[in-house]
Amino acid sequence: MKAPFSNYLNDQTPFFREIVSDLSSFYEYVSLLATDSVGFRVSLSQRRKTVSGSNMTTERGVVIRVSRYGLYSEFAFNAPEDICPRESVQGDVAAYAKAVCVKIRETLDAQLRLLARTKSEIYETGVLADEPLELFVEKETERLPEKEDMSSLIEYCNGLSSKGMERIEGALDVIVNGSSTHINKLFLTKNRFLRQSYVYTECSMASYGRNEDGEVKTIYLGKSGCKGPETFSELDECVDELAQIMKDTLKAGKIVPGEYEIITSPEVTGLIAHEAFGHGVEMDMFVKKRALGAEYLNKRIGSDLVTMHEGALCDNSVTAYAFDDEGVLAGDVTEIENGILRTGICDALAAVRLGVQPTGNGKRENYGHKVYTRMTNTIFDSGSSTKEEMIASVKYGYLLEGMESGMEDPKHWGIQCIIARGYEIKDGKLTGNVVAPVVMTGYVPDLLGNVSMISNDRCVYGNGGCGKGHKEWVKVADGGPYLKTKARLG
Repeated sequence: MKAPFSNYLNDQTPFFREIVSDLSSFYEYVSLLATDSVGFRVSLSQRRKTVSGSNMTTERGVVIRVSRYGLYSEFAFNAPEDICPRESVQGDVAAYAKAVCVKIRETLDAQLRLLARTKSEIYETGVLADEPLELFVEKETERLPEKEDMSSLIEYCNGLSSKGMERIEGALDVIVNGSSTHINKLFLTKNRFLRQSYVYTECSMASYGRNEDGEVKTIYLGKSGCKGPETFSELDECVDELAQIMKDTLKAGKIVPGEYEIITSPEVTGLIAHEAFGHGVEMDMFVKKRALGAEYLNKRIGSDLVTMHEGALCDNSVTAYAFDDEGVLAGDVTEIENGILRTGICDALAAVRLGVQPTGNGKRENYGHKVYTRMTNTIFDSGSSTKEEMIASVKYGYLLEGMESGMEDPKHWGIQCIIARGYEIKDGKLTGNVVAPVVMTGYVPDLLGNVSMISNDRCVYGNGGCGKGHKEWVKVADGGPYLKTKARLG
């Protein structure tokens, strides 16, 4: 079935149109983004249970953006009644909208006057484009989070946790986490009327175990996609794999620091993509001169084998939207082409400042937060080798699997990734020795320049979120094939 667009947003559309029309008499550019996204979050284990009707992306609210004389300002609100009580205004929708706009303009004009006094000419910006466009998208889903039988889902998750405890040797607990959200967004300008409705779900199984040294180790596997709560059923296939990972992790030793040949699993490949060519080529950082990637456009930063895409159209993942939070249609950007960095990704305001086209990557944490250039799907393209051929080619090194965390320095293009575990390879064969955890560090052009083989498959992962700095969390996905390269491990 199709995920039905929000009745609330449909009902409010005449009011929203009046708001945009009224404000357009006073400002050079006016846009309105309205959201009505509903969902749930669950977390169950042998020890605790948490069920909530909200998660990272549930929200209802409106944000208005205006511009005048090269300066931009925004006003966000949850409901118009918070600005001006409906009963205080006599008349129809147009009269009420006009009364609300008076209050909104008071704040917007005060903000613009303050901005003008700062004389920050570097960020003065031209008027955003507003070509006519109408779009209505309702994506397919099997189930809706707002209609989910939560009792049955909780029973299933409890059963999955119990099954994990039976099969995962050494497990201290098994936790089943997940969330599902029905996203509804409406974007309006004088010339644009865009609506989208889709469902995404992410869920995971995690387990804790204690090794012989008394250290507690954590392992997890996840499932996600642009689909409904039916995604939780895919966790059944994770139990036996988690059992093997727990055995590997509890017996793992420490790695001897040094430079090694490595093969990265699709999950680790995605982590490299996200940290190296996610934040590193977010072009709002080009405006602020905080990213080294700006100096490498149309230059070699990887081997001929390396091609990478970014965009909401790259995969049917958790962030496969039809348009971004600035009303720019979703894209599929070739960031790296056969080792050459071709472009970055860009929100609409940064694009105007840089004189380039926006790529559909303007995203807000929610309606109350500002837009930044943010990642969607960041994915290395597949190659022609098999995983087995890649392992056979390694004289001494490690197959790296499982992602824990990562960080990058866009200004100097350094990268640090925490990998869950490494499987030793000697003379083209896995030895059975395991090390965990593994810290991988390097300079991005060196890491990608040493890529010598890429597998002919790929996977994309969409569990968790990404922050801009230490905040501004949004949904992202990343992945790719197996990569063979060289890196420093410790």
